[in-house]
Amino acid sequence: QVQLVESGGGLVQAGGSLRLSCAASRSILSIGFMGWFRQTPGNQREMAATMSNGGSTNYADSVKGRFTISRETAKNTVYLQMNSLTPEDTAVYYCNAKMWDRGWQNYWGQGTQVTVSS
Repeated sequence: QVQLVESGGGLVQAGGSLRLSCAASRSILSIGFMGWFRQTPGNQREMAATMSNGGSTNYADSVKGRFTISRETAKNTVYLQMNSLTPEDTAVYYCNAKMWDRGWQNYWGQGTQVTVSS
């Protein structure tokens, strides 16, 4: 199992930047995939960016070129740097850890609100 604690959300104007952090309770190199998902009211949670424990990254088309996922293994922390934010990026952002334990198991943080004003 793993516990995830997010931080870094807030209110920002369009065109601005924010960095989200996700601290894991175990070595992130022991976790198959870590990533950031986002959800708006009435909609399904959608992937924004993921990173494998080997370092491979994947981004949703809507955030490519603007968001960057990175990690600091010594701190067991994954980051999401978000630049050129638009109101469409407004959502609750959730950190996700995907681990193999007799099948893929998903773990989620509590979520952090990101609001982009126009």
